[in-house]
Amino acid sequence: MANQKFIISGGGTGGHIFPAISIANALKKKRPDAKFLFVGAEGRMEMEKVPNAGYEIVGLPVSGFNRGSLLKNFKVLFRLFKSLRMAKKVVRDFAPDIAVGVGGYASGPTLYMAHRSGVPTVLQEQNSYAGVTNKLLAKKAAKICVAYEGMERFFPQDKIILTGNPVRQDFLEVAPKAQEAYDFFHFSPAKKTLLIIGGSLGARTINQSVIAGLSKLKEAGIQVLWQTGKLYYEGALKAYEPFKTDDIVVTDFVKRMDYAYSIADLVVSRAGASSISELCLLGKPSILVPSPNVAEDHQTKNAQALATRNAAVMVADKDANSVLLDEAIRMIADEPLLNELGENAKKMAQLDSADRIADEILKLIEK
Repeated sequence: MANQKFIISGGGTGGHIFPAISIANALKKKRPDAKFLFVGAEGRMEMEKVPNAGYEIVGLPVSGFNRGSLLKNFKVLFRLFKSLRMAKKVVRDFAPDIAVGVGGYASGPTLYMAHRSGVPTVLQEQNSYAGVTNKLLAKKAAKICVAYEGMERFFPQDKIILTGNPVRQDFLEVAPKAQEAYDFFHFSPAKKTLLIIGGSLGARTINQSVIAGLSKLKEAGIQVLWQTGKLYYEGALKAYEPFKTDDIVVTDFVKRMDYAYSIADLVVSRAGASSISELCLLGKPSILVPSPNVAEDHQTKNAQALATRNAAVMVADKDANSVLLDEAIRMIADEPLLNELGENAKKMAQLDSADRIADEILKLIEK
């Protein structure tokens, strides 16, 4: 079947956008002459990332409900109705064979209107706790691709397929402990390396914990690669100044995440779905500090899914300042523990997720 058309909708964070692009890339490999249209939310990250990946995107004025102020929700409702009208027109004009939603504000109006226009819909849920948009769309979806077991709590069981989350495959192309990765950060293979990441925007609690423990890190005799995120970079640099050493690299953004993962003996991270999928795929031991500022506290549930299987250690956000760095320094010296956590994480990895999701989408169209 030539010239199949796919709408892919959702976004808001890298955790939604990256799987969306991976699914498109997998479909494109299988159907080189297919046409793609992404639908995102105006002013959000996807409006930049999707065109960078080579795909066309349309933005809707949709935004999230304001839980603190009812009055502000009049504006939100107005934007929602406008977005529904626009989504209806986008679906009508593009006439897709199927619409795929990856979660995030824009996927609600888009998939709702696609279903109403008789277009089959597929959902991809990255978290172990389903998001509001996907829960609302599930009744009408033909298939729901999930990353965790036990998702029948949220979705009709006969629609669920366990596929895992699509992860950047380039991470697998650099060998573990690659010399070029050590050279890139001016690190030595003779020392243990701690990688600290807080997502693309940064994580306040993780950064505060590192700042409070800089003297301990300096004395620990390990190498530290600390990604602060844009918002916290200036403050982190200032705090780091008195402790300056070649063994600690402070950066707002790690450009070569494949190299960073290659040399990391232990990773400290938030518990977003894509971060967890990466850690499992690479079999990396980690300390997860779930963000408390996310919908339905889904990061805690993501982290617990690993912690209960002894595939990661979880530290609550409220405890991080007092225990996080002591725990990291203790764990990085415990080789048997690192091996055990890494092996258990690897057992939880779902391989070839994007291809498996693409196959499910194509099966539905060909029906």
